[in-house]
Amino acid sequence: MARYTGPTSKIARKFKEPIFGPDKVLEKKNYPPGQHGNSRRRSKKSEYAIQLMEKQKAKYTYGMLEKQFRRFFQIASRKKGATGENLLKLCESRLDNVVFRMSIAPTRRGARQLVSHKHILVNGDLVNIPSFIVKPGDQVEVRERSKSLEAISNSIALGRKGHYPWVEFDNTSLKGTFLNQPEREEIPENINEQLIVELYSK
Repeated sequence: MARYTGPTSKIARKFKEPIFGPDKVLEKKNYPPGQHGNSRRRSKKSEYAIQLMEKQKAKYTYGMLEKQFRRFFQIASRKKGATGENLLKLCESRLDNVVFRMSIAPTRRGARQLVSHKHILVNGDLVNIPSFIVKPGDQVEVRERSKSLEAISNSIALGRKGHYPWVEFDNTSLKGTFLNQPEREEIPENINEQLIVELYSK
């Protein structure tokens, strides 16, 4: 499946947020990319444009394409509770995101690569589908022969990039557990999920 492989700084500047992690370019140029830079006058965005922008930001954040993101939304809408919160909980339950939260990889893009290259086990079974939904209680670990990978050891050495109470991970055995789906207030991503719900509800 196609993925965005272009410069992440350009996308981060578009949303004026470091959605791919700390970005020095964004610190220097905290305005959208374009030929005329920061001097171009920008008209007030419509309600639809604001909603679309929020959806695009969520898609880029979790590394998803439209078809898959819409499918996640449909699943979320059939669950009990707020659809927007259910959507973010589903996104957080993706295997590549869980690997990222456990700091096995420094970025979601790196985590997706580790999964697709068959370095990750779920409950002892090899899983190479980044969008695989991890369930509460599932064990996620690095494959034995992959534990010496420099990319993984470097990421572990950098330490956790935040406190995520819904996952626990042992840096020695490189094994962790997805404890539960996070509550909305625990998810640190700056996403207004209600705008996404309003967009898809039109």
